[in-house]
Amino acid sequence: MDLAGQASSIGALAEPVRRALYEYVATQADPVSREQAASAVDVPAHTAKFHLDKLVDEGLLETEFRRLSGRTGPGAGRPSKLYQRSAREFAVSLPERHYDLVGHILASAVEQAARGTSLDDALSSAATEHGRVDGQSAESGVEDPLDRLAETLSGRGYEARREDDTVTLANCPFDSLAKQHTELVCGLNRDYVQGVADGLGCTGVEACLEPEDGLCCVKSHRR
Repeated sequence: MDLAGQASSIGALAEPVRRALYEYVATQADPVSREQAASAVDVPAHTAKFHLDKLVDEGLLETEFRRLSGRTGPGAGRPSKLYQRSAREFAVSLPERHYDLVGHILASAVEQAARGTSLDDALSSAATEHGRVDGQSAESGVEDPLDRLAETLSGRGYEARREDDTVTLANCPFDSLAKQHTELVCGLNRDYVQGVADGLGCTGVEACLEPEDGLCCVKSHRR
């Protein structure tokens, strides 16, 4: 889901009754009916239904239909619409941060190192492979390799811009980690960006470490 979609979903919780209903549903062990939710937050059932369905529309809740009596067959009554928290995750940060990506890269590197690969090689390999997969899965109709790379990296929070034969990254999605573990994270960043370029088929493009105040440490050049 893009930034606008996630912001809309999270923004739905700004309404106090809706937020109270969400918090109630999220803390229950089992799916709940609108009547249960309405009683829990002390609002009419029709009000609860309106807000619960809005939360479903925003992807924050999911529904299922089940007879609460447990009976089946004729006379068992109609199934009730039940609400539960969605399994979908939402996170919005401005500027964009993607610490989960670093976590996946590090986890992959640890697994490779456990199989005997040197740690440095494992880190480089994991970052490059994650980038390559992301590049291969990206959809772009842009022909120029640098423009294609800039578009794809911008979609991943880098705020990339094309400057002649160079792609400059105005934002580091791993900013906090990069400040504390600069050599490690910037190296992963470079390998990830190179992997994205390779996955996009951007031949003749090289990602390099070129630290500059206020920018991501990686720049990509046409060879």
